[in-house]
Amino acid sequence: MKVVLQRTKQASVTVNQEVTGSISHGYMLLVGITHEDTMKDVDYCARKVAEIRLFEDEDGKMNRSIHEVSGQILSVSQFTLYADTKKGRRPSFVNAARPDIAKPLWDAFNDALRAYGLHVETGIFGANMDVALVNDGPVTIIIESK
Repeated sequence: MKVVLQRTKQASVTVNQEVTGSISHGYMLLVGITHEDTMKDVDYCARKVAEIRLFEDEDGKMNRSIHEVSGQILSVSQFTLYADTKKGRRPSFVNAARPDIAKPLWDAFNDALRAYGLHVETGIFGANMDVALVNDGPVTIIIESK
């Protein structure tokens, strides 16, 4: 499992000209799932997202978690995180999990974040989405379970 976390001042997802998820302050997550991922990977990544300290404290150091700043999460399923670009000019997506595997794990990941007491908004799995964000910092972190 791979999560690209971006600290954001605001973020939203629009599908068919309708906003499906929107946050003001927190993390925008692009979530990729591969064939070998299990609930262990989901739990690991959710814990990391919930506990990582990426917000500045009073001394200007990244020392505060999303809980401490009352931040929110926008989670977007992103199978292209597992693109293989080693051969040719067209990426291969064979490393991305099939939708029947990926969607339940993505849903479980979002539920795990909610179990940590976080407010989670989402895109729509498998949809063509317009994603907008204002990256704060910019701060972008990649979390991988393997």
